[in-house]
Amino acid sequence: MPTPFTVLAPMEGVTDIVFRQIITELGRPDVFFTEFTSCAGLLSTGHERVAESLLFNEDQKPVVAQIWGTEPKEFYTVAKEVSKLGFSGIDINMGCPVRAVTKHGACGGLIKNPQLAVEIIKATIDGAGKLPVSVKTRIGFGPAIIEEWIGLLLKQNLNALTVHLRTVKEMSKVPAHWEKMYEIISLRDKISPDTVIIGNGDINSLSDVEEKFEKYGAEGYMIGTGIFANLWLFNKSVDMKEITIKKRLDIFLHHIKLFEEQWKGEKNFASLKKFAKTYMSNFPDSASFRDKLMETKSIKELKKELLFYTH
Repeated sequence: MPTPFTVLAPMEGVTDIVFRQIITELGRPDVFFTEFTSCAGLLSTGHERVAESLLFNEDQKPVVAQIWGTEPKEFYTVAKEVSKLGFSGIDINMGCPVRAVTKHGACGGLIKNPQLAVEIIKATIDGAGKLPVSVKTRIGFGPAIIEEWIGLLLKQNLNALTVHLRTVKEMSKVPAHWEKMYEIISLRDKISPDTVIIGNGDINSLSDVEEKFEKYGAEGYMIGTGIFANLWLFNKSVDMKEITIKKRLDIFLHHIKLFEEQWKGEKNFASLKKFAKTYMSNFPDSASFRDKLMETKSIKELKKELLFYTH
């Protein structure tokens, strides 16, 4: 990896194989992550549908499979299977703040159960073989507990540790606490010098990456929602001011085409409509145009509206 390197954050319902392909074509980060994927789901009778989130194209490499759950044995089994699929690493989600998962002790909920977190990491490393294992987490559940929580994770022989610089309870409602990165880097240097640190939270441009690298020194920088404001965010050679409305709409149509080719009618087209704001903002009547798109009932209607606007 170059230093600093960039990562597109795993986002449920967003960073699937199709969206990653769009970003690959427009200007890719150094590393991709999959959507977060349930270990229990992968081992269930409905595993084929769950496994769709682990699909990737060769030109999307390096790509890391992110998994979540609460059972160490399931992590071991899933890591063993994932290690055969050509991924560049396995990441354990210990940071998602959504109550539907934390209330069951998964993801961000593991911060309150450090013993189970350690067991899960060990099981994943055992199952992964030679594949690198990392964790994505937050600085605490309620209050920040850097030394107790991040310090514990750094003792687990992880290849990388991504830290979203907010607590679970804060979700994304407050500015990310980047000042905490000094303590995290200090702990890393003392406990596990070879563990790569990736910072996450309120990064919206490559200039943000450079600025934070100079100030804090973490090796990697993960960008999540910032990609929605600029799909070319990772491309240094593109000036967003030069991207026309037609160009954005043409890319949305291309996105829809890739979606159709990939899923062949097996995936609800409504998931495409969430991208309307990404492709259509900051131009005349964009809000009312988006409203029209949200009212469409099929891919055919969605494409018809887009084609009508472009012509």
